[in-house]
Amino acid sequence: MSDSYRQPGVVLTDRRFTVPLDHDDPAGESVELFAREVVAGDRARQNLPWLVYLQGGPGFGANRFVGRPAWLGRALKEYRVLLLDQRGTGASTPANRQTLPLRGGPAEQADYLTHFRADSIVRDCEAIRPAVTGGAPWTVLGQSFGGFCTVNYLSAAPEGLSAAVITGGLPSLDAHADDVYRAAYPRVERKVAAHYARYPQDVERARRIADHLLTHDVVLPTGYRLTAEAFQSLGILLGGAEGSHRLHFLLEHAFVRTAAGMALSDAFQEEVQGLLSYAGHPLYALVHEAIYGQDTRPTAWSAERIRAEFPQFDAAKALAGDGPLLFTGETIHPWMFDCDPALRPLRETAELLAARTDWTPLYDPARLAANEVPVAAAVYHDDMYVDTAHSLRTARAVRGLRTWVTDEFEHDGVRVGGPRVLDRLLALARDEV
Repeated sequence: MSDSYRQPGVVLTDRRFTVPLDHDDPAGESVELFAREVVAGDRARQNLPWLVYLQGGPGFGANRFVGRPAWLGRALKEYRVLLLDQRGTGASTPANRQTLPLRGGPAEQADYLTHFRADSIVRDCEAIRPAVTGGAPWTVLGQSFGGFCTVNYLSAAPEGLSAAVITGGLPSLDAHADDVYRAAYPRVERKVAAHYARYPQDVERARRIADHLLTHDVVLPTGYRLTAEAFQSLGILLGGAEGSHRLHFLLEHAFVRTAAGMALSDAFQEEVQGLLSYAGHPLYALVHEAIYGQDTRPTAWSAERIRAEFPQFDAAKALAGDGPLLFTGETIHPWMFDCDPALRPLRETAELLAARTDWTPLYDPARLAANEVPVAAAVYHDDMYVDTAHSLRTARAVRGLRTWVTDEFEHDGVRVGGPRVLDRLLALARDEV
């Protein structure tokens, strides 16, 4: 089923596919995938090679572009592009607090969600590729978690790829979630220090807001309970090119004088709830740590446990002294399932996923060592979301992989410097530079 229409400079075709929930049980339950085909308007009738885009996350649908912005314009010079809403995201069959109860109780929901990791996403790609390309291999562009999926693709089905390009998404092949977060907290601390060096006035602003939240019960208009820890998690912004500036502008209008005294402003609360809510991407919270599960060890709320090894992130302890409040980054915690109304009904489901001990390996080191697919990866120096050392170790383990290590961009470099980033990586993959 497809429906075509135009935007400036492009022709779009909405496509839908039906795939098995469990690819090992093709006769069982199915889910629907949505994908948007994009082609340059003046090349719509040409027979072009395909590029499939795998979004970061997990839990986010593909970009909703208008026209040819960011990396898309460069891709459309030679490709027909497929923007895939990975299973459970965007316009694909949703997985959220409204739909998951259709599965049954928390145990059934948790079992269902084990099919939403990189391995299932890659098998989805292989299931739809014949219908899209006529069987020809395609190029994959994987951003962040999409890069994790791409490394799984190189492990599981390299025959489906003509080339692979990864931006900010080379995962460790064997790190447990504990290793990931033990490496992450020092990186986050460096990003926070850089933010305060840029905006020293934010040290006192952040302390004042955290102190207010430690002494007041604040519930945002959506029902989100804003705690000091929740406020700290706004540090996720600091991994993007404009994130430090966005955080600064947010903090500068936090308070307003009211008849009852100083209070958090409506404008501040409105912006914060949009940044903190998982209503639009609940899978990010539900399966985020599961993307690191590869053996019999449970993830067991890894980010929460490992945080205890870094007491400088404790808000109350920071405010008891004269040091700065440290923001946190891309971490998921049990309290989020208490604070966020979009997650509250799924708390027990999340607990079961965190306790799971039957995760299967996502990467095949032997097959990667024998890789023959042209592949290039942008590795961003001191990337807040993906550890640089882990990425470079993986780069050395994949035969023929070429890296571009740069501090010119943050984790969202493919958005900010899209045409140039994609152009360089395609040239690297083709051995043209």
